[in-house]
Amino acid sequence: MEVAKNTFRRITMTLMFCFAFFTTYQTVTGVNEEEWSSWTKFGLFEPLSVNESRLKDSNLMSKELPMIQHKNEAKTLPADAQPLSLNDAVDWERYPSKKVVATGYTAGYESTGKNPGHPSYGITYSGVQVRRDLYSTIAADPRTFPIGSILYIPGYGYGVVADTGSAIKGNKIDLYYDTVAEVFEKWGKQEVEVFVVKEGNGRLSEQDLNDLNENETVQVFRRQLLF
Repeated sequence: MEVAKNTFRRITMTLMFCFAFFTTYQTVTGVNEEEWSSWTKFGLFEPLSVNESRLKDSNLMSKELPMIQHKNEAKTLPADAQPLSLNDAVDWERYPSKKVVATGYTAGYESTGKNPGHPSYGITYSGVQVRRDLYSTIAADPRTFPIGSILYIPGYGYGVVADTGSAIKGNKIDLYYDTVAEVFEKWGKQEVEVFVVKEGNGRLSEQDLNDLNENETVQVFRRQLLF
């Protein structure tokens, strides 16, 4: 008899705990029973993935920035394994792509005909300052890639179309580097398949670039891309 009472007491306490937990969850989140059932049914009650990163608004993104979807392998790598490269960390096949001929350029006289001290030295067609960063400024034909378009260029990283050029027509792009030596050492001239992460709307601001480069999700790749 005593065993039966103890069993009944345990079952009652368990049910009360479950009810209290569910009631508390509903109160905090505002999720009702029907929504909970739907989430469970469709497998939506899961931790947010890395592509749900908190990013600032910008005109360029219209409240939507490029998402990075790390592969599951990244979660199970041994402690001493090398971190994934940006090439491997993102499923690039989900983006449209285009083959282009890519060259490198600088802000100097050899590329722009301008020297330091010129009032528009280092200023792109869009009005922003050239930069080599996680999201670098690049030049393209705006009829192919509008100003503000975000491309991923394997071997270079993210490029934001900020500039144009008299020789950059059709499927050609120019990648910004700080020095001529870097252009020759790190790039030269290559035919490469680029991925269109975001199509531009013809505008680009310094704030847009800052928002992109402050994206916490891509900071892990800073050393890989820039050093």
